[in-house]
Amino acid sequence: MTDDVFSPLEIRETTIRNRFTVSPMCQYSVDERDGLATDWHRVHLGSRAVGGAGIVFTEATAVEERGRISPEDLGIWSDDHRDALAPIASFIDSHGATPGIQLAHAGRKASKTRPWEGNEPLQPGDGGWETVAPSDVPYPYDGDPPVTTRLDADGIADVVESFRAGARRAREAGFEIAEVHAAHGYLLHEFLSPVTNHRDDEYGGSFHNRTRILREITDAVRDEMGEDRPVFVRISATDWLDDRDSWDIEQSIRLADDLYDAGADLIDVSSGGIHPDQDVEWIGPNYQLRFAERIRNESESDVTVATVGGITAAEQADAIIRNDRADLAVIGRTFLNDPYFPLHAAGQLGREDAVDVPVQYQHGF
Repeated sequence: MTDDVFSPLEIRETTIRNRFTVSPMCQYSVDERDGLATDWHRVHLGSRAVGGAGIVFTEATAVEERGRISPEDLGIWSDDHRDALAPIASFIDSHGATPGIQLAHAGRKASKTRPWEGNEPLQPGDGGWETVAPSDVPYPYDGDPPVTTRLDADGIADVVESFRAGARRAREAGFEIAEVHAAHGYLLHEFLSPVTNHRDDEYGGSFHNRTRILREITDAVRDEMGEDRPVFVRISATDWLDDRDSWDIEQSIRLADDLYDAGADLIDVSSGGIHPDQDVEWIGPNYQLRFAERIRNESESDVTVATVGGITAAEQADAIIRNDRADLAVIGRTFLNDPYFPLHAAGQLGREDAVDVPVQYQHGF
């Protein structure tokens, strides 16, 4: 029988009830700039679980304080952060969805104001902080960026351990899936791409060296999550910078096999974000699906693949799965517009048998 968007997916000992996945989406809504989850996060994430999603991911959750994108981002660099997130993971699980957390470090793209405050770089004197990166080249903002420091060997080891500690706290908090964020121009993507990695040591230069930190982190996260729970890695399949030496789909296919060997179960395929000069050919429905499909078809490993970008309709998400183009449909803006998208999709696709509408809401459906 052909899988569809309502088919369960088993990865290790975790059964995901369907293929609708709530993409990690920053909310920039921490009250005291301390990284602690609030009622906003509980209601925002919990409502998507009630709405029928298979996986509900937190936003990019910083493994270090300096790894936040903005001062209002979530963190998991202490046990207090773990304890604030635990009730959210429990609520998601209690409503049948699989709780996932995206472990992240913003690198040189850290220390910014929120989007509705201009996305401007923040200086240390204005509530910001110095950033870190593979090389001491700041992100080319229009405004003055904070100082960017090149990570030395000890600093890299500290980052790896911060991801390890974040994964340990994530498991303790009750998250079933940990996703390593290595996309969108943030720290781990900065190591992958020659555009931002100008090192000549064991973490720069060759493909093997540029991918070393991500392999080490994936191995560390796998170790902390144990053999029973899935580990995902989100990557940017291309930098969209074809006119220069950059990261591309061929390297992404090769990376997928290496990450599988390091313990990753799924590659979550996005694109871009490394440099403002990127030239995205076209943005529309499924505009990144071709990259996920190539990784799925050309990888030599058994890694599973998720696609994200421009998924807005029930029939579209269903077709992705039915046609074996990807294993998960990762959806962002549509879930912001409709927390109950999977419940509505079931009616549109004639699959009311595939979802359980909460008894409190059945009168509305």
